[in-house]
Amino acid sequence: MGLAAGRLGGRIAGVCNQVIEAAVPKRDPLQPERCAVLLAALAAPERLRIVRLLADGERNVTQITEAAGIPPLNVSHHLTVLKSAGLIRGRKQGRFVWYGLRPGVLEEAVAAGVPGEALNLGCCQIVLPLGEAGGGRRTGPAC
Repeated sequence: MGLAAGRLGGRIAGVCNQVIEAAVPKRDPLQPERCAVLLAALAAPERLRIVRLLADGERNVTQITEAAGIPPLNVSHHLTVLKSAGLIRGRKQGRFVWYGLRPGVLEEAVAAGVPGEALNLGCCQIVLPLGEAGGGRRTGPAC
């Protein structure tokens, strides 16, 4: 009985090893969870407007409020969402916080040969029409 149990145990261990090896997920280059977080952060029109403004350079909350026509309280909320997703960063200078796109969000896309108005999210790239509303270059259909 000991020998039979040993053989059976070996088979179970062999099967378990296969299951364990098959259950270990391989790293998905798309990183769907991360991609979903980034796309969710961009899912509001106000946040897209803010990102478009920040593509032109750093701005503080007052400047974003005036340029985007969004109330200051809402701007602060949208900046928090974008910052927690890792799309923007804040730099305190005096009594103001200057917000800008995280380094690499635009630069990585440009280095890859994508137009300068593309956001590189790692999982995908989003091309934003930059410049004044209604103006700027369009490289594809509008969203």
